[in-house]
Amino acid sequence: MRSTIVATIVLLGAAAGAQAPQAWSVKVQPLQLTAGAGSGGVQLTTSKKGVLVSWLDSDNDEPTLKFAERTASGWTAPVKAASGEDWFVTDADTPSVLRLSNGTLVADWMQASSEEFEASNLRLTYSKDDGKTWSKSFLPHHDGTITQHAFATLFERPAGGLGLVWLDGRLTVKDRDKGPMTLRYGAYDAQWKQISDRGIDTKVCDCCTTSVAMTADGPVAVYRNRTDDEIRDIYVSRYEMGAWTAGKPVHNDGWHVEACPVNGPVVGAHGKDVVVAWFVAKNDQGHSFAAFSNDAGRSFGDPIRLDDGSSLGKVDIEMLDDGSAVAAYIEFANQRGQFRMRHIERSGAKSAPITIAGGSGGRVGGVPRLARSGNELVFAWVETPESGGVGTVKTATAALPH
Repeated sequence: MRSTIVATIVLLGAAAGAQAPQAWSVKVQPLQLTAGAGSGGVQLTTSKKGVLVSWLDSDNDEPTLKFAERTASGWTAPVKAASGEDWFVTDADTPSVLRLSNGTLVADWMQASSEEFEASNLRLTYSKDDGKTWSKSFLPHHDGTITQHAFATLFERPAGGLGLVWLDGRLTVKDRDKGPMTLRYGAYDAQWKQISDRGIDTKVCDCCTTSVAMTADGPVAVYRNRTDDEIRDIYVSRYEMGAWTAGKPVHNDGWHVEACPVNGPVVGAHGKDVVVAWFVAKNDQGHSFAAFSNDAGRSFGDPIRLDDGSSLGKVDIEMLDDGSAVAAYIEFANQRGQFRMRHIERSGAKSAPITIAGGSGGRVGGVPRLARSGNELVFAWVETPESGGVGTVKTATAALPH
């Protein structure tokens, strides 16, 4: 990436507020996934069929994107979606697989286009037969520049077909050091004709993940913005009447940071209820937050702090039917990152944290994930042995309280 991760953050946060935890608890149960040693790049997506997990294995010394789907008896057998020797692979920006309502599977990954400029193209492919065969891969961007096209989020459009947002570096070609990264949107109809390729924001953070959720009023996208003064707060844009609205802050954190923190936001929605989670490290103190909206992302309430001491971010979040949410994040405690979750309400009430992984034994790596399907939460992360060595993708589940 053009920008490197900001200098090591000293995580010195003070203890969170003294509000008594709400009564809410779930039991986390491991769920066996057939992922090999050295696997990583885990992602979770959901469809009307349920939760789908995708990850990267190394088959024949080349990255291979595989996926499995949740059933009543566990995960299905892994299916290969794509592989290649020319992939651009990072822990922060990972491929994904999404199932659309009509059963079509869609996959994305980054193809390296220049080692010198750390450039990549975003490639897409689809399958109409449950992954037995896949289309020839294609590009959603058509600028032809040797720049970054990455950090994509795939989603199903309200009218059917595929929508996606991604970070696009076409404006950096004239100034590799200071040229702005942009945020773009692409769309395809049910026959895979591209019907949109347009900009959303002309200056955003260089290498923070994007996220999209579907509200009753249409999709909302969240991303880390970047001002001329290097303020990199979380912004939201809504798709209304065929166009994306100008981005606006979810909250004015005022985080001034010269380099990309590689720590993007996530958004969840149910009807007009929306919740966004994000990471900020003002004054070198890392914390994770969430904020609610009841008007489809037009406005947001005050931030709710997720961590108790300090956080490494890597947040995820799911909205529940009653307007509350479950948030996941990395708490930095006892000199190790712990993958935790907690239940939060728009009033600011929050449950005691529940540790999913990393409290003892193996260490949590990569970017952990959270997904919800019906009454079940699904978690995924990369776990590395305490003694070191290669990591392996792990998954777990928890039933929501009735």
